[in-house]
Amino acid sequence: QLQFVESGGGLVQPGGSLRLSCAASGAFFDRYLVGWVRQAPGKEREGVSCISSRGGRTNYADSVKGRFAISRDNVKNTVYLQMNNLEPEDTAVYYCAADFAPGGCTADSVRAMPYWGKGTLVTVSS
Repeated sequence: QLQFVESGGGLVQPGGSLRLSCAASGAFFDRYLVGWVRQAPGKEREGVSCISSRGGRTNYADSVKGRFAISRDNVKNTVYLQMNNLEPEDTAVYYCAADFAPGGCTADSVRAMPYWGKGTLVTVSS
């Protein structure tokens, strides 16, 4: 079972960029699907993005498509979320999550993954 630590959150102005990191400890990281979920105050969790175990397949929520990019480095056991052109509506706690499973994944499926980090807060405000 993997454990995750997210980092990279903070306060950014609209139009700005942030890169989130999700560092995993444990074995067989390169066999896990990994994704990002966010939860804004008073709202349900939203699947943001997902990446396959070797990084060949990615998927995004419509709300972030074209602005966010997910990637992974299986040597460093880390998944990244590059967030560009941030909007106030992107303000949320961002969690990484994972599942030991083959194949691909969708952004929405990340919400049901069994292994989660504790999250990092992203605030987009002027």
